Amino acid sequence: MNEVLLTIDTSTQVGSVALSRGEVLLGENLLNGPRTQTDSVLVSIGRLLEDAGLGIGDVDGLGVVLGPGSFTGVRVGVASVKGLALATGKPVFGVSSLRALALQAPAARHPVCALLDARKKEVYAGVYGWERGLPAPLGPEAVLPPEKLLSALEGEVLFLGDGATVYRTLIARQMGDRAHFAPWPLHAPRASNAAVLALLEMREGRSVPLEFLTPSYIRLSEAEITWARRRAEGVIDG
Repeated sequence: MNEVLLTIDTSTQVGSVALSRGEVLLGENLLNGPRTQTDSVLVSIGRLLEDAGLGIGDVDGLGVVLGPGSFTGVRVGVASVKGLALATGKPVFGVSSLRALALQAPAARHPVCALLDARKKEVYAGVYGWERGLPAPLGPEAVLPPEKLLSALEGEVLFLGDGATVYRTLIARQMGDRAHFAPWPLHAPRASNAAVLALLEMREGRSVPLEFLTPSYIRLSEAEITWARRRAEGVIDG
């Protein structure tokens, strides 16, 4: 099958856009410059399609990373895909940023812990084994202090993601020889990995209706935290 898939990942500071046909990568652009991700995404989509000799009408489906990750970044990706889907009528397929990141370490000997820096001394974390060539969750994705995560991990673990970079010293100190780290180029998520998962969703007919296409933040936003605190203090009724 030769489905043309356009996939967007803006869940972290290093965003990317990938264009694929079936299981062949036609092109991929990384977005890590001074321009806003909104501008970069649109420019990259146009460039990828032009280089491949395709138009947006030739795309069969749209893949998007739903999070967790940067609240602003995830919103950019979801909004961009929604706009494209509304304009073209193409189906949308959402995937997890952490599971896509785990694909950076295919068939690893040890469980893979995908870590994204969640700020506030916390990480977004997902731990995966391998099943039929794809990362299989060994537990639910979570946002938590890295110390709490590390205390729950058993055996040897391969870490990757910007969270592994930020907390490398802590990880090495707390886990010792049980901790392994992927090479530095593998810490940045890639839309091409997300495309692998989106293609699977596409082939299994699991598109996401636009009214249900929402970011997966895992934790509350600052606005939601403030609202909840003010309500608890009796500042807000209802």
